[in-house]
Amino acid sequence: MPWWNLARNHACADFARLAGKECQQQIPGLSRENGGNDSVKVGLVGFPGSGKTTVFNAMTGQDAPVGYGGEVRRAVVDVPDPRVEWLSALYRPKKTTFASIVFCDIPGEHGSERRGLSTAALQQVRDQDALCLVLRGFDNPALEHAPDPSAELEAFHAECVLADLLFVERWLERARKEAKRGLEVAAFERMLETLESERPLRVLPESELDRSLLRGYSLVTDAPLLAVLNREEDDAGESLADELEGALARMGAGGMTLSASLEAEIAMLEPADQQEFLRDMGLAEPALDRFIRAAYQLQDLISFFTVAGPEVRAWTIRAGTDARRAAGKIHSDMERGFIRAEVIPCDVLEEYGSEQAVKSAGRLRVEGRDYVVQDGDVLRVLFNV
Repeated sequence: MPWWNLARNHACADFARLAGKECQQQIPGLSRENGGNDSVKVGLVGFPGSGKTTVFNAMTGQDAPVGYGGEVRRAVVDVPDPRVEWLSALYRPKKTTFASIVFCDIPGEHGSERRGLSTAALQQVRDQDALCLVLRGFDNPALEHAPDPSAELEAFHAECVLADLLFVERWLERARKEAKRGLEVAAFERMLETLESERPLRVLPESELDRSLLRGYSLVTDAPLLAVLNREEDDAGESLADELEGALARMGAGGMTLSASLEAEIAMLEPADQQEFLRDMGLAEPALDRFIRAAYQLQDLISFFTVAGPEVRAWTIRAGTDARRAAGKIHSDMERGFIRAEVIPCDVLEEYGSEQAVKSAGRLRVEGRDYVVQDGDVLRVLFNV
C-alpha cells in the first residue's frame, strides 16, 4: 500500500481538514507573487530540539526564549547591500530603505517525539514565500535519539507532500463533480501525478506547470526550501554529507551549515565587535549573509533601485521581470500608466560618479515596457494616469 494511503488511516485528519477547507484561499498577509510590503517572508520550521529558535535569534539578533509553543514570532531584517549604501552616500536622501526579509519562527509539535507541523503551523507555512527547515546535527541530552538530519528531512518532506496531495485530490474531486475542464484542471492533474510519485512540486519546470494558474493556493511543496544543518561550533564549517546533499538536490532544495548558538552570540554583538569576533573564529562573514544569498538564489530574486525624491530604496523582484511589472512593485499606478524607464546600471553609475556624467557619456538607457530588469539597475519610471 502506498505510504500516503497508510498516512490517511492514521494521524492526518488535521491535514485533510486543512486541505479541504482552510487552503482554498491564501492566508491573509504576504503573498508569494508580489511580497505585499516588498519584504520576502521566510518561515523557519524544525523538529523539537533542532535549534530552530536559536537560528531565528542568529538571523534576527533577538533573544527569543527557546521552547516557546505560542504564536509565530516575526522579525524584519535588512538585506545587507553595499550598493544601497553607496547610492545613499551619493544622493544623500532623507530616507534609505534596504530590501528586507521577514523571518517567522513557526512553532510545531512539542515533546520528545520526532513529530512535525500541527494544523495551525501548516497554515502558517502556507503563508510563506520560502521555507527554512532547521535540521539537528548536534547531540542533545534532552532527546533520546541521536541526530539524524536525513531522517528529519525525509519526514518533513513526507508531511508536506501529503498535505499537498490531500488538497490536490479534493480540488480535483470538486472539479469533476462540477465537470470542470481546461488548463487549471490539467495543471492539478499534473501535480497529482508528481505528488503521488513522492516528488515536491518545486521540481516541476515552468514548461510542465504553469504556476500562474496556481496563484492563491500556496501549495507547500512548491515553496522554495532551504535546509539549515545546525551543528556544534567545531563542525560548523564542514560540508553537508553526500547523502543529505543528494536528498536536497532530488527535492529541488538548497542547504547550508552553521552553528546556531555561535551565530546567535555573534548577532547580539555591535557591528565592530562582530567583525573582530568573526576574525577570531576564522569566519569570513556571519551566517545571515550566507543565508540571504542562498535564499535569493533559490527564489531567483534580484534587486533594483530607485533614487527619485527623498528616498533611496532597494526593491526585490524575480529575475526575468519586465520593466512594467517592476514599476508595479513601486506603485500600481506606475504599472498601469507605464510609458518608459530610464535605466542606469549601478556599476556604471559608480564608474562615472554621477547621473550627469553618465548622461554626458551616453550611458543612460531609455527602455520600454518589455525590457527585462537586471540586478543592480537604477530605474526612473515615467508614467501617466
